[in-house]
Amino acid sequence: MTAALVLLPIGLLFAGFPVFLVLLAAAAAFVVFVADVPATVLHQAMFGGVDSFALLSIPFFLFAGEVMTQGGIARRIVDLVVTIVGRLPGSLALATVGTSTIVGAMSGSSAAATATVGRVLYEPLQKAGYSRPFATGVIAASAGIDIVIPPSIAMILYGVAAEQSVPKLFIAGVLPGLVLAGFMAVFIILHARYHGIRGDAPFSVARILAATSRCFWALGMPVIVFGGIYGGVFSPTEAAGIACVYAALVSSLVYREIGARGLLRIAGSSMVLTAQIMVIVAAAGVFAWMLTTSGTPTRLVGWIAALDLAPWQVLLSINILLLVTGFFIDPTSAILVLTPLLMPIIAHAGIDPIHFGIVMTVNLSIGMFTPPFGLNLFVLQSLFQVPTGELYRGVLPFIAVQISALALITYVPAISLILIGG
Repeated sequence: MTAALVLLPIGLLFAGFPVFLVLLAAAAAFVVFVADVPATVLHQAMFGGVDSFALLSIPFFLFAGEVMTQGGIARRIVDLVVTIVGRLPGSLALATVGTSTIVGAMSGSSAAATATVGRVLYEPLQKAGYSRPFATGVIAASAGIDIVIPPSIAMILYGVAAEQSVPKLFIAGVLPGLVLAGFMAVFIILHARYHGIRGDAPFSVARILAATSRCFWALGMPVIVFGGIYGGVFSPTEAAGIACVYAALVSSLVYREIGARGLLRIAGSSMVLTAQIMVIVAAAGVFAWMLTTSGTPTRLVGWIAALDLAPWQVLLSINILLLVTGFFIDPTSAILVLTPLLMPIIAHAGIDPIHFGIVMTVNLSIGMFTPPFGLNLFVLQSLFQVPTGELYRGVLPFIAVQISALALITYVPAISLILIGG
């Protein structure tokens, strides 16, 4: 029977069923055939899974991110970054990384960043001398950083699942996100020098000041949000609500690129996306209850303990597991399903749970642009009809670059913990 409960979700997943149905089917089979409990426990576990104040921030950040994407905020940020790095080798590709990082600091949505930055920079990248595979690769990989740079929806979900502080996770994600961006920047500069791609915009303080002036209101949001969170003025959930109001006011009243109908349309699309996430959260709550009740984490810890692995070996094994998981499953599902299983293991190995949360998030951020099911690749393909082979070829070097950064983040915990005093 235990083998059947393992094979059932795996079979359903490969058959193409939605993740939430896979999780619910496994939990329901456990209740009916194994556990001697009433079926109402499924409802209780589902509602318990979404009963968290921190989860309220998800629809707010989704709405704010979409408003920024469509309200001219993101485009002005692109102009500012291009102006700053214009004379460096590979300046436009560097601007892609910088823009995605800043957009990630506002929305936390990798797919939204892929669409936003892609619409603005895809054609200019090719005109600047980059091949189509490289252009799509740098856009997809840069947008993956958005999952790590706070505010991160993935970190909110990990904080809820692992019962860790979301503000601490946000602070801990700042330097790792910059490390990912830095590794990509070094690779881009080397690539540009090798292929003779030079910066074509001379450095000009006047142009930077002009771009900063146009971008002033756009840059105000991360200052307000992060200043409020880290200054102890409001919680991440309250900050998300403030971000919504600020983005709506700036886009509609200052830049005047979105009207009342546009805001309602964005609210509707954000509501649908929130529902999709929350259904998975609820189903994962049931699945986590099933795992705990069946004693799976305890047996797994016992098995790992019997192997007598050193902490670095545990982290290496988990990294491989998470990278492979990212090939097939989105970060939301992976975090909610695997966190209850992995937390006892990292606790036994003496690994800091905040550091592990960053390691897990970085792993799954790489999965956003990893074949065959990286979501960012699907976004680019739908926008620009790029052949699948070119997409895969374009992201391969960036996968290697970010795995190198992942190794540094994994084995140098201070990168994640120094800002929180760890």
